[in-house]
Amino acid sequence: MGALDYLSNFCTVTSTRSKRKPMQTVEIKVKMDCDGCERRVKNAVTSMKGVKTVEVNRKQSRVVVSGYVDPNKVLRRVKSTGKIAEFWPYIPQHLVYYPYVSGAYDKRAPAGYVRNVVQAYPASNAAEENIVSLFSDDNVNACSIM
Repeated sequence: MGALDYLSNFCTVTSTRSKRKPMQTVEIKVKMDCDGCERRVKNAVTSMKGVKTVEVNRKQSRVVVSGYVDPNKVLRRVKSTGKIAEFWPYIPQHLVYYPYVSGAYDKRAPAGYVRNVVQAYPASNAAEENIVSLFSDDNVNACSIM
């Protein structure tokens, strides 16, 4: 058995290369007051390895980074500039069923956006809805006996 173990060490392939991070888009909310703040945040993120594009929107306090990056590293890099930053907590208002539910509506959100909270989505009753809509007049494929 000793010889087989010795030879098997030569046959195993170990990869020293790390896996490449997937291409993703990271959206971060950063409070920026002036051109200097905007430039400082943009330069900090642009110098990161794997970053393809950086879009800074000072009016919305939003930074969008695309590339082969880790979202937590991008957030840490933005925070290293001395700015208060968090992941983008908003989603477009038209994607939410109940945009004015408690916790979803935020006065500080940019126009057309609300907070991404669980209460803004309807409860999932998919099986029950299918049975109810089976005999509905609005359903095109409803029972024709009615």
